[in-house]
Amino acid sequence: MRVATVAFYGCALGLLAMGLREMFSGFEENRCTMTYMFEYPEYRRIALPRRVARQYPAYGLYLYGEGQYAQDTRGLKLTGAPVLFLPGNAGSYKQARSLGSVALRKAEALEGGVHLNVFTIDFNEELVALYGGSLRRQTHFLHESIKAILRLYKDHEAPPHSVVLVGHSMGGVVARALFTLPRFSPRLVSLIITQASPHQAPVLSLDAHLLEFYSAVRQRWVGRAEDLRNVTVLSVGGGYRDYQVRSGLTALPCPQDDPSKLSLVVTAVPRTWVSTDHLSIVWCKELVLATVRAFFDLIEPETGQFSDNPERRMAILNHHFIRHPVRVLGEQLETPVSLSGSPKTWSEVNTLRLAYSAPKEGQAKYFLFALSSRRRAYSHFYCRSNNLEMISWVYGCTQMNGSMCVQAVDLSFGTELLPAYKVLTLSLSELSSVSHLIVVASNLNGRQFTVECEWQRQESQTVSVPVPHVLSFGMSVSDVTLNSTGLRHTIELQHFHQVYQAFRISVVSHCKVTKADRLPNVYIMKVPWFREDSVTTSSIPSVTEISGMLHTSRPDNSTGVLLQLHTAPNCHYKVSVRTSFPRVIGQVLRFCGPVLPVYVAVALLLACGGQMSSVVRMGRPLQMSHAVARSLQPHKVDLPVYLLHLLLRYSWFQDGWSTLHLPPLDALPATSPDGMTQEGLPLNEDWPRLLSPLLYVLGAAMAFWGSVLLRLFLRLLSLLLAPLHRPSVSRDCGTLRRRTQLLLILCLSMLGWASCGALSITATFLLHLYRVLRLQMTERSLRHMLNLAPEKQTDKEKGTGEKEKGTGEKEKGTGNSEALDSKPKECNGAPLLSDSVLQDVSDDLQLHVSLSALLTLPVMLCAPSLIHWTRNLRYSVARLDPDPCWPHSVPLFIASLLLINCNTLTLSYSKTLPITSRLLLPLSVAMVSFSPLHLYRVNYFVSAALVPLAVSCLF
Repeated sequence: MRVATVAFYGCALGLLAMGLREMFSGFEENRCTMTYMFEYPEYRRIALPRRVARQYPAYGLYLYGEGQYAQDTRGLKLTGAPVLFLPGNAGSYKQARSLGSVALRKAEALEGGVHLNVFTIDFNEELVALYGGSLRRQTHFLHESIKAILRLYKDHEAPPHSVVLVGHSMGGVVARALFTLPRFSPRLVSLIITQASPHQAPVLSLDAHLLEFYSAVRQRWVGRAEDLRNVTVLSVGGGYRDYQVRSGLTALPCPQDDPSKLSLVVTAVPRTWVSTDHLSIVWCKELVLATVRAFFDLIEPETGQFSDNPERRMAILNHHFIRHPVRVLGEQLETPVSLSGSPKTWSEVNTLRLAYSAPKEGQAKYFLFALSSRRRAYSHFYCRSNNLEMISWVYGCTQMNGSMCVQAVDLSFGTELLPAYKVLTLSLSELSSVSHLIVVASNLNGRQFTVECEWQRQESQTVSVPVPHVLSFGMSVSDVTLNSTGLRHTIELQHFHQVYQAFRISVVSHCKVTKADRLPNVYIMKVPWFREDSVTTSSIPSVTEISGMLHTSRPDNSTGVLLQLHTAPNCHYKVSVRTSFPRVIGQVLRFCGPVLPVYVAVALLLACGGQMSSVVRMGRPLQMSHAVARSLQPHKVDLPVYLLHLLLRYSWFQDGWSTLHLPPLDALPATSPDGMTQEGLPLNEDWPRLLSPLLYVLGAAMAFWGSVLLRLFLRLLSLLLAPLHRPSVSRDCGTLRRRTQLLLILCLSMLGWASCGALSITATFLLHLYRVLRLQMTERSLRHMLNLAPEKQTDKEKGTGEKEKGTGEKEKGTGNSEALDSKPKECNGAPLLSDSVLQDVSDDLQLHVSLSALLTLPVMLCAPSLIHWTRNLRYSVARLDPDPCWPHSVPLFIASLLLINCNTLTLSYSKTLPITSRLLLPLSVAMVSFSPLHLYRVNYFVSAALVPLAVSCLF
């Protein structure tokens, strides 16, 4: 049975490792280009009002500069357009150097003196993604910084009235939180660009202040968003390389009819098309260039400041981040357009396809496509060219003169830029006023390029393929062979609309004739309900693998995922789709991984309950590993939770639930932006509950192997500390006198109140860990002594042990057991050695190892607030405010201190232990019901379990 248990948890650990590997490294390599500074960067601190400097001593406002620009701005006489960069969780204000340096180089290449003034805020690299107490403070400092920046322009002829904000990670959330301040004017900020910012919900909800902050921001932007429609917000997610903030969380929670809010993934940004990790999204040159180009296009040449027109802002953002038409932004063309040229430069195309390569010699060239003979047989006209000049290239003729067109309308604004070429698809049904299509292939500058065009029937070039089931484990495959000679094909992947689905899509291209000048293949996976398109480029022939995964689930019954293939003519393509089980597990961990600490806590709690039940039955606890192995009982936990979800669908049960003032049940994280309630909680979804048993198994595996590592760590640490302690054979080593316990409770209470509640929890954990280490050293000493003792002496000690056992039973009857005495035994006591003494020490060690593993969770969950308090000691020695661990930590560390003196003999005589052992299962059910989206509640349930256990040690 033991071998089977180890094998089971070994497989579960392998499953977890496979999913983690897929989540952390199962994606494309980093294809971002690094941005470099051509001159030494300088950060000039901006003086703030004395009141602000005293109130926020750890924060600062800086102006970025390089070289001559840094020298010119020493007097802070600024004339540029202000941009303020906000770092995120543990982020540095120096991360603004990529944006600032590229903006300086862009300004040097322009005429007219138009430039940007890039400011950045130092938030002291606070862990605001894990500790929410600083978010409100950062928001207020941001408000003061914006007012300080605008004051720098008071002597300018056309001073700016607003500041553009660029927020990375939690900095983007802080930027949106500005509008929750009662004294903040929305006119001070007109544009916000966020990079990898978790707008939907925090990644880890480790304290209530973090969730309250998110709730206030969501309420402002969703519930009271009428006056925010003139504020333009663009949110950019990093894609699959960003495993810290998944891109589904970066979608903006806002009314669906708000046209001034955009959410997208960086893989869909034109001229970027790469995935970024959480840090590289700040310095990725492709994305930084798109951002800086948009900023300079937003500046009005007359004032040198950003435009106040919301429609213009959205048009510019759409141009650079949504669909780039390969045209100069804002270029105005006459309508209709007059075309010129000699008859020799005009050629009418009567075939179904055009393939033209421009010669080295410069010449004018126009191709005519008559529409009259094609309208009934074809539905679309498709054309592409690798000539990426910002010019018009496709027109619709409205007036012919012989074989030439003299008047036309420009149709190039629908052009879409792809990595290798630009494409244009025209619907013939929308060209009723046009008689001919004109493709301009002139190369007056002698540049060589290729143009390919064809008539298309969309129905014949669209194929539907059902994807394999998610549990097919890659054994079944769905494939389709494209034998058509078309330039573009579309494959609809049926039933592909959930985030837990993951596929390996293989595209094999083969051509009968090899040509060196073929345009490459471009494969685009289009997601209709979210801008998360991914683009893959491949040569011909080739075997290309595409990762088929989603950042968000389909919120409605819209069209499924489309795979668009821009192919080479006269080639064959075979597309195969098969389920990738490692990627499925990776997707489960990407979306539900933050919930795993809850299931680890449940496994440890039930293991502790199993040990208590064993003490009640046999007077001895189970071994830690056996207790954790037996705690895997998902039916006892998940079925009550599922039953509660079913009952809450009835109004009478909801009324009773509300009468008891119980909080809403937590579900697993939502998988679509529309799957959130007004408070930011996920709506009820049925599929995540099916994942609960899998998460339970993974959590139990983490608890099992974590307990094994804990035992190894304790043995190693006890070996290192053994020379510092005298050998002991008493089970009471490391215990505390009752008076000492009371004094520690008082001291730790004062310490937690005066400094940080997490500090008291950590100190209590270390005291308990010392007790475990002393037991570990005592067990080793007893084993060595018994191995060296002669056999006769051992027999004599066994007899003595029987006598002591009888004495103990007599004391049990009289109620005067020495174990219940408040004064513990001395560590250097010398009782007679026997196997029973060793067994007692081993039993106590198993009990306290289980308690130490359980206490590890509160220490880890409270660590961010402790780190924050420690890092701010150089600015203030005052108590942490707000403190998410105070006063909730008081019952926890009091119970932990009382449990230090606990042993199995005391528990075996306890009258309340049977009730306590049965209480841990309901607590586990409650933990799964209320903690997945509120991880800080795990501490409450651990306290609720340890308090009655401490009472059992006393009574």
